[in-house]
Amino acid sequence: MGIGIAQVAATSGCQVFLYDANIAQTEKSLENLQKVLARLVEKQKITPESSENIFRKIKPCTELSDFKNCDLVIEAIIENKEIKTKVFQQLEEIVSEKCIISSNTSSISITSLSSELKNPARFIGIHFFNPAPLMPLVEVIPGLLTEENLAQEIYVLMESWGKILVIAKDVPGFIVNRIARPFYGEALRIVEENIATVEQVDEAMRSLGNFKMGPFELMDLIGIDINFSVTKTVYADYFFDPKYKPSLLQQRMAEAKLLGRKTGKGFYDYSEKTHDARTKSQEIKDVEQNSEKTVELHRKIFMRIISMLVNEAVEAKRLGIANDEDLELAMQKGVNYPKGLLAWGKEIGYQKISETLQNLYSEYQEERYRQSPLLKKMSLKFY
Repeated sequence: MGIGIAQVAATSGCQVFLYDANIAQTEKSLENLQKVLARLVEKQKITPESSENIFRKIKPCTELSDFKNCDLVIEAIIENKEIKTKVFQQLEEIVSEKCIISSNTSSISITSLSSELKNPARFIGIHFFNPAPLMPLVEVIPGLLTEENLAQEIYVLMESWGKILVIAKDVPGFIVNRIARPFYGEALRIVEENIATVEQVDEAMRSLGNFKMGPFELMDLIGIDINFSVTKTVYADYFFDPKYKPSLLQQRMAEAKLLGRKTGKGFYDYSEKTHDARTKSQEIKDVEQNSEKTVELHRKIFMRIISMLVNEAVEAKRLGIANDEDLELAMQKGVNYPKGLLAWGKEIGYQKISETLQNLYSEYQEERYRQSPLLKKMSLKFY
């Protein structure tokens, strides 16, 4: 993520200083960047001169003190509040008073991260999505202590970097990682209960929802450990709200270090190309495509997951986490959803979404399936 953000900034003409406590990691990241730039040249997306200029604008650093003249610092280290806070406190002693300090955290409270700083007013969340050079969305998150005009200043800067911006309230998971939790959580629950297989869930969401990737494919791509960590953070920060309860299956996968593509095996085995996610799903589709039982299972899976997602989007609207436009934009540009969830709810019918959740609540008697008060209103015909 760090080198991806560096590439975005350097491409926009900024002088970038790149630091990692592990020097070998910095060197590895720069080697990977060279390969990425070479591919872009090969595909004629940039010129050889542009490639050279981008790479030259990124200066590897061996000490944090090299950041002393920076105007903006973006932290992109491990999702651990204590470690991040320690780095920010070190930075405060190095950079000028005018330097903006920010975090790329995907779920940790910006207010919480800034609270230990001498000058929390200059601290803000700038959340890129992976891979940063390709994913257009950036969430800008001011904390309660952030200076009033800083969010707009960052908004303008990120626009100059070619990004699509949304401004979010400082709530656990912000917009995308809060609303998207059921995409993974409910998929995991369905598999844990032996209602369907990993492949069947992914196929249902791709075929009926037109998602580019199913939940398990996406978890493998993101990293099962990373996805699990975000879920735990959101769950804890919402005072253990059952809606965001982590999955035991995902915990066991993380413990076994079956983390997805980066380890060669996760929910799918990537060591054999003939047995990747798409191939397995296609095999299932070829065998079962005419089965009424399979069609009904896919509908059940899709409605269960999409209803949970729409409910989260409606609740985010009710709480004013972002305006309607940003809520829709965030899910489409941050995680490549084929359409906004509020629009999806209207298309399916909010009454049908409400009925699906009510049936799940009746079956499980769990607060996990409680409806947003606003969804209940929107399900009424006169709304």
